[in-house]
Amino acid sequence: MTTDTPDTSEADETIRYTADVVLFAAGHILLVLRGWDPYEGYWTLPGGHVDIGETSLAAAARELEEEAGIAVPVADLRQVGAFDAPGRDPRGRYVSVAYTATLRATAAPTAGTDAAAARWWPLDALPDLAFDHGAILAAAAPR
Repeated sequence: MTTDTPDTSEADETIRYTADVVLFAAGHILLVLRGWDPYEGYWTLPGGHVDIGETSLAAAARELEEEAGIAVPVADLRQVGAFDAPGRDPRGRYVSVAYTATLRATAAPTAGTDAAAARWWPLDALPDLAFDHGAILAAAAPR
């Protein structure tokens, strides 16, 4: 006998929702240094979890200001895309919506609550990036 009941033999996957920002200025990109695992001591794009009731766009602007002390109006952020490859984060399944913006000049970053350091890196001399942030940067790079 067949039923229309879905197969529930496997547990549902928990998916976490995040937002990242690729911020350019004068041939540089803003990166933050992770001070905790995973990837402690590696550079990443500013970003983090989307809070309950928050859009990924609002989260991107908030995380940028919290982690690097730089405020960019949400109207100036342009969506790059969604990044959802299984295994992109060793903690589990994370889906990130990435945004980009370009400032006319570099603004002095200040590492905030979720970053050990924040600084501008020349696009032609980037450190190794954690997670899949190199792929996000490549997708956002001006052509």
